[in-house]
Amino acid sequence: MSTIAAPQPAAPRAPALTPLPRAVTLMDIANALKPGQCLTVNGVTWDEYWRLVLWRDEYRTHSVRLTFDRGELSVMVITNQHERFKKLLDLMIVSWIGGTGGEYVPSGELTHHRDDLERGFEPDDCYYVQNWQKVTGTREIDFKKDPPPDLMIEIEVSRTVVNRLPTIAAFKIPEVWRYDGEHITPLALQPNGTYAEVTASTVLPGFPFAEAAAELTRAAALSAGYGELGRLFRAFAAKHSAPPAAPAAPNT
Repeated sequence: MSTIAAPQPAAPRAPALTPLPRAVTLMDIANALKPGQCLTVNGVTWDEYWRLVLWRDEYRTHSVRLTFDRGELSVMVITNQHERFKKLLDLMIVSWIGGTGGEYVPSGELTHHRDDLERGFEPDDCYYVQNWQKVTGTREIDFKKDPPPDLMIEIEVSRTVVNRLPTIAAFKIPEVWRYDGEHITPLALQPNGTYAEVTASTVLPGFPFAEAAAELTRAAALSAGYGELGRLFRAFAAKHSAPPAAPAAPNT
């Protein structure tokens, strides 16, 4: 990852960088960054952040990810590899939910923002699973009153999600799965407001993380369309979610 950053002051509350010169607009920065690059600046107001969100959405530059935390803004441009891994994991999750008889509502890369918290971010993907009925049919989700997604995934190709976890925790998302192209690492929100690595999911019970990561690696190497990959993932779900066979009756 190429990162552009200014010197940090001693013992900051969080990584704090040189204030953004107002002669350089945030739009200039977003336009200048290349895929895989990230820039973090401080001294940004909520209005400046929100204008950048609106600019990004208006010009459909959805390769730009924005994270805002009380004056600190991070701008990230994602790569094609990032999107490939995201689509594969999304297909795996959707196939698992469908194959195990579950239900869900996707919220994708929806911008999570709350001006009362002065925080905002875009996930790589999100899903309502336990709470899907509370948001189905909802056109605009209001995170001040609606529940957060039950599951969020983050692709760690060019950067890690670790520094953004406090921002995500402010929205009380129960689980965050980290995927780096080789491993899926599930994190669960703790009562103290931090995330901790866990070995099992409460959002998708029984999901086999190690086996799923190996299946994703195999699928990524195939010259196959997503229709075929979906069928492979549904077969994977059927195999790994099926109850164990009953023992054979003893001979009499």
